[in-house]
Amino acid sequence: MDNQTAALSYDNMNAMPALYVRGPSGRYRLASDDMILAAGRIAAESLLPQSQPVDNPVKVRKFFQSKLAGLGHECAAFLYLDSRFKPIQYIEQGMGTINQASVYPREIVKTALRLNAAALIMSHNHPSGSNEPSTADLNLTQHLKKALALIDVRLLDHIIVTATETISLAERGEM
Repeated sequence: MDNQTAALSYDNMNAMPALYVRGPSGRYRLASDDMILAAGRIAAESLLPQSQPVDNPVKVRKFFQSKLAGLGHECAAFLYLDSRFKPIQYIEQGMGTINQASVYPREIVKTALRLNAAALIMSHNHPSGSNEPSTADLNLTQHLKKALALIDVRLLDHIIVTATETISLAERGEM
């Protein structure tokens, strides 16, 4: 399997080499799927240290893919940034079903104000594997961008995550 394009997801979990974890007793045992995915989500934090500005689009896409790929339901996540584009907090604010997640712009605006964020990056996954943004995805992006602009917070990007790739709406000119 090509490591450049392969991503860990429930669809290809068994195609990967076996991984082991050491338990409290010091003995190794086969890692469960949940353990592997949880470890990947924790390890993703090192891609975007809080002490450095978020200025590498490739790292941002890898960060969101590490956090959201492999989930069996749609999940909308937000990375809140300060005025120097340093991460303040990553929050998953919209859990959903297999083909949609509920995102309420009012709640995103409230969180941005509470965190004193100057900008944010949105991402959500498509468990179906389709990398194309839906009409609802594009409408939400525009609606959220307008709502945040009213309080001087910039929506920098909306990244769609699948098991094997990410799509940046900003890079596609659809912001």
